[in-house]
Amino acid sequence: MFDKILIANRGEIACRVIKTARKMGIKTVAVYSDADKDALHVQMADEAVRIGEAASAKSYLKADRIIRACKKTGAQAVHPGYGFLSENKDFQKALAKQKVAFIGPNAWAIEAMGDKITSKKLAGEAGVSTVPGFMGIIKDTDEAVKISREIGYPVMLKASAGGGGKGMRVAQNDAEAREGFERATSEAKSSFGDDRVFIEKFIEQPRHIEIQVLADSHGNCIYVGERECSIQRRHQKVIEEAPSPFIDEKTRKAMGKQAVILAKAVDYVSAGTVEFIVDSKRNFYFLEMNTRLQVEHPVTELVTGLDLVEWMIRIADGEKLTVKQSAVKLNGWAMESRIYAEDPYRNFLPSTGRLVSYRPPEESKNVRVDTGVYEGGEISMFYDPMVAKLCTWGKTRNQAIAHMRDALDQYYIRGINHNIPFLASVMGKERFVKGNLTTNFIAEEYPDGFSDADLPPDDPTPLVAVAALIHRAYSNRAAHISGRLEGHEKSVSNTWVVDIDGKQRAVEISDAADEGIAGSVKIGRRRIHVESSWTFGEPLFVGSVDGDEVCIQVDRDGIGYRLFHNGAQVEALVYTPREAELAKLMPLKVAPDMSSFLLSPMPGLLVSVEVTEGQQIKAGENLAIVEAMKMENVLKAERDGVVKSIPQKAGASLAVDQIIMEFE
Repeated sequence: MFDKILIANRGEIACRVIKTARKMGIKTVAVYSDADKDALHVQMADEAVRIGEAASAKSYLKADRIIRACKKTGAQAVHPGYGFLSENKDFQKALAKQKVAFIGPNAWAIEAMGDKITSKKLAGEAGVSTVPGFMGIIKDTDEAVKISREIGYPVMLKASAGGGGKGMRVAQNDAEAREGFERATSEAKSSFGDDRVFIEKFIEQPRHIEIQVLADSHGNCIYVGERECSIQRRHQKVIEEAPSPFIDEKTRKAMGKQAVILAKAVDYVSAGTVEFIVDSKRNFYFLEMNTRLQVEHPVTELVTGLDLVEWMIRIADGEKLTVKQSAVKLNGWAMESRIYAEDPYRNFLPSTGRLVSYRPPEESKNVRVDTGVYEGGEISMFYDPMVAKLCTWGKTRNQAIAHMRDALDQYYIRGINHNIPFLASVMGKERFVKGNLTTNFIAEEYPDGFSDADLPPDDPTPLVAVAALIHRAYSNRAAHISGRLEGHEKSVSNTWVVDIDGKQRAVEISDAADEGIAGSVKIGRRRIHVESSWTFGEPLFVGSVDGDEVCIQVDRDGIGYRLFHNGAQVEALVYTPREAELAKLMPLKVAPDMSSFLLSPMPGLLVSVEVTEGQQIKAGENLAIVEAMKMENVLKAERDGVVKSIPQKAGASLAVDQIIMEFE
């Protein structure tokens, strides 16, 4: 077995590989860019080697520097994780020349399956069902439109070397085909160094279901169940689960057999994933093969008990795959939610900055957290905005969902925006709970984007009771502070008014505990009993409200509290009755009118400005393109107007809400 391996990656996947290597008694080497010198994977590894500047093109994509790091540290093998060089055939060849093992497939398999055009041709030759489309090279936008018309709208434009949702666009007409081709080509070139794009028929009401395969160098190959990955936004997976609530045993076997046939057709060795698109009648079509470890691999591990990373390492070392197809059993249900640094209330725009507070849920047999960050660490603009993968397991799908909702309530993150409210919303959707999923789920359930109205209905009464009891506890502590003059002691009221969302509710507290938080709270005609061991400064209020277990995140803010529960955030102001009367008389602050400005919706790079000063513009016209975390975002005019000034030029680094241009 290898004595030392190098992980040619960063973030949560680097930490994930290190954990398994440590379990196997293998030493690890981390590589890092200037932006990652204090990263968690660097701290966890036995050794760490700097490989360049912050930009991935100058660090994690530099194969020669990673190979030098192998020589310097004596690493015998390299695990590439996912992304970066994980599907780069030249990297695998270069390692082989240096007699360093690549923990993954051979260069032929990477090349054949990594190129979506070649892979579809090979799949068809192997007898694997494929989607109709044009697999040749498309020279320009006119040809893209011509081909799209021949296939028939809607069509999907895809970067041949793409992945992670980059270089992908759906077109419903000629105009969208033109712009989609331009954006897909540009994103593909900047992300993968390969601007080839192909076009295929877009299957409506589709499910995205993938089969995990494991193959060794001795001719053994098995499939390890399926994963449902239909919950996607902009072709980027958001929630995955295993097994699929849609696939029956007959379809599972048929898909698994085709996945194995394809893997054997390219002499595949290691863990890999064959992705299928499945229609409403369970007809399935080959989509692509990922010749690497998938982001969502934990859900397969949770339902099979297999450590896929361990098997990748063992197979790379020449061991035989001892797991037989008949021994693969699916136990229970697993879900994965991708926690991203993004603002769901602002169209999921990336959020960067420091994790001022970071406390993931406690891990157990039902909860697993794969992360590469820590409290005080920074989310960089240079890389994917993933914070962690939150996974839950249950005996049934409903149990896995229940555990996920509880774990999301317990996930405490401050300092950046994150998508936990959106994930909580998805978990609460009736359609999701029923398993009625397609890749259009998010577009259909959130047609106007995400807002508080999309959160599950939540009774505010428990939050009112908790806010009142916590405020009474703070008031009681202040009333009994030492050093008061005799006769000036202050008694603590049991009558309060709690204001949530502008609605005031009178509260009466009785039987309040001297320690912790407990008491009987009367709100209107309803009486609620609350118990908790919460203490001052603790961000999580864990306890029971009328016998129901709850976890409420609590941030103190002046005379009030920010409470987070079930994805929702509320501002709870706690007044004395007299203060509540006066609060009603306070004027409301009006936000400034910024409608005459184009503001950057995210921190990022201003790639181009599409208009000039003095130009008349029409609603829907392109104004500028901002790139953030490898994705290009086109900013369009909301209405007709005239450009007054453009203070920012192409190439500028923008902060969120920074003015790009002003209109007359």
